[in-house]
Amino acid sequence: MRELHNVRIGVIGLGYVGLPLAAAFGRLYDTVGFDLDTQRIQQLRDGFDRTLELGTDEIAQSSRLTFSADEAALADCDTFIVTVPTPVDSARRPDLRALCAASRTIGKVLKPGGVVVYESTVYPGCTEEVCVPVLEQESGLKLNVDFFCGYSPERANPGDRNHRLTDIVKVTAGSTPEAADFVDRLYASIITAGTHKTSSIRVAEAAKVIENTQRDVNIALINEIAILFHQLGIDTAEVLEAAGTKWNFLPFRPGLVGGHCIGVDPYYLTHKAQEVGYHPEVILAGRRINDGMGGYVAGRIVQLLLRRGVNPVGARALVLGLAFKENCPDLRNSKVIDIIRRLNQSNLEVDVHDPWVGPEHAMHEHGVQLTTEPKAGDYDVVVLAVGHHQFVKMGADGVRAFGKPGAIVYDVKSLLPRDRVDERL
Repeated sequence: MRELHNVRIGVIGLGYVGLPLAAAFGRLYDTVGFDLDTQRIQQLRDGFDRTLELGTDEIAQSSRLTFSADEAALADCDTFIVTVPTPVDSARRPDLRALCAASRTIGKVLKPGGVVVYESTVYPGCTEEVCVPVLEQESGLKLNVDFFCGYSPERANPGDRNHRLTDIVKVTAGSTPEAADFVDRLYASIITAGTHKTSSIRVAEAAKVIENTQRDVNIALINEIAILFHQLGIDTAEVLEAAGTKWNFLPFRPGLVGGHCIGVDPYYLTHKAQEVGYHPEVILAGRRINDGMGGYVAGRIVQLLLRRGVNPVGARALVLGLAFKENCPDLRNSKVIDIIRRLNQSNLEVDVHDPWVGPEHAMHEHGVQLTTEPKAGDYDVVVLAVGHHQFVKMGADGVRAFGKPGAIVYDVKSLLPRDRVDERL
């Protein structure tokens, strides 16, 4: 394999994963950041990252990085890294269309000696069973004869300023031992936390999906416990605080499980399991519980209204937060929308306020028209759905101020004092 000093890298997909990666490589190597979104490309050329993962100065520091939406810009690259999204479809099956499209784009410009590394989340075997045939068909080249593949699963955590790309150990793998060494050295040149080279691409793929499947199952357990404890009249947060005094108790909390990873990766693993004739039980049970939590919260809100003698039909609700997690604009697979839709089905009038999310983005992704300045004293229900620092700063008094006298406050995140809310998850 060639030396690192003369590599020319193409990063395909400039979202939450691809942009920080392209910026890191662009400080050391000639790098092309490629994305089909021409508006995104122009914004990045202007130094603006709408995901808020990188500041203008951070982009400018990558002096060897260029941005393009033109496939021809990839023609001189010899190392390609794919960071496109891999969601699930409406039937919760892996949606590999973007992955295959990226592979076709690379295949058109792939030359002998080239290396293609995938970072997108997939199931074990996907790189070699799905992506490689596309590369071979488009390029006319043969894997491990004319070109090589690698896999290095992304571990991005949107909005997290304490765990950035270079601070997280990078798992690496290659289609041959030599390719694995090259991929590992390439990432080691930018990852200060170090790398972990695995024996095969399939092992690296599997490691990625179980990282988030493990979290998903643990959160599902706590969500189920929260539902049970509510019926028993026990405050879940207080129980978890008490249990947490034991040294080996895991600090999971109940909540909505959205985002591009935890709420999606288990479906990739179960897809492969069912393909080989194994029907997973624990994994799918966890998914059913977590996918139902938005509906559960909305149902509890309707019950609280009825107990207060308030007709849900025409009642006004304010939902604070739409992003899938705090302090970031990421709407991918946000489960807050499940609360909103279920409340709408019960004929409540729902306003949504999120200072981190752009109005156009909210409308495009979920058909939600954001309320930029909700009025105090206007609402029968206030739902604290996302723990943005702006909402935390308001405190219980600030959140309650949006409601009418006697309004219901539901704290999904358990951020407010127990005696200042009507119910919390």
